[in-house]
Amino acid sequence: MHAIDTSHVPAEQFDQLERAAAEISPEMFDVIRALTESIRAGAEITAFEPTAALTPSEVADRLGMSRAHLYKLLDRGEIPFDRVGRDRRIPFSEVVKFEHRRQHDRRELAERFAQQQQNRAAAIDELSDLL
Repeated sequence: MHAIDTSHVPAEQFDQLERAAAEISPEMFDVIRALTESIRAGAEITAFEPTAALTPSEVADRLGMSRAHLYKLLDRGEIPFDRVGRDRRIPFSEVVKFEHRRQHDRRELAERFAQQQQNRAAAIDELSDLL
C-alpha cells in the first residue's frame, strides 16, 4: 500500500489532466475524472497492488465499518480471507468484489423502494379517480 501526497499539486495541473483525459477512452476518462474529483475534495489516494493482502483493520477502515462487524462478515464467508499463522489477511481483490456487491445491492434496494413509491402513488391516483 502506498499513499500518494497530492497536497502540492496545483489546481491547473488537474485541469490539464482532465482536458487530456477527454481525448482517451470513456472508461479511462471516468477513472481520471474520479481521481481528480477525489483529490480536489481532499481525499487521500492510496494505491494497492492487485495481489496485496490487507489486515482486518485496514479493510474495516476502507469499508467504513467496525472490525467486529467485519469479523462477522469474514466468519459468514461473505469476504474470503487467508490465514497467516493465527492472523487473517484479506486479498485486496476480494475487498473490491465485496464493495461492488454492496453497491449493487444498495442500488437494487433503492430501486425497489422507488418502485414501491411509484406503485403507491399510482394506487392513490386510481382511488382518488374513483371517489
